[in-house]
Amino acid sequence: MLTQKHINELSYKIIGYAIEVHKELGPGLLESVYEKCLAHLLQQNGHTINRQQIIPVDFKGLQLDCDLRLDLLVDNLVVVELKTVETILPVHEAQLLTYLKLLKKPKGILINFNCTNIFKEGQKTFVTEYFKNLPKE
Repeated sequence: MLTQKHINELSYKIIGYAIEVHKELGPGLLESVYEKCLAHLLQQNGHTINRQQIIPVDFKGLQLDCDLRLDLLVDNLVVVELKTVETILPVHEAQLLTYLKLLKKPKGILINFNCTNIFKEGQKTFVTEYFKNLPKE
């Protein structure tokens, strides 16, 4: 059974793998490099990864071809959006929240590899109503 606890544990692992990539490579590389390395670590550890998945937009029956793409979808549960920017802006948060809403996923993680410490300053997590409606354990 899918629970909040399961999703939180998965999120913790994702952030741990991101920290591992960051410790090995440091800041300053392209987002695509971090994406490939993080996806590789997740797959090595038994997780299902979708990279650069197109996000469908349906507006009242009208299928829009917007070419929206998420960076990583882990175990079909957690959307991971990666950045290599000076500062995370509200538009980056809005992007992830929109992806979560359109895909009806319970949790998302925004990770910025252009920082000194991912755990303290380089990540933010977001939950949706789908997460809130899951049993805690």
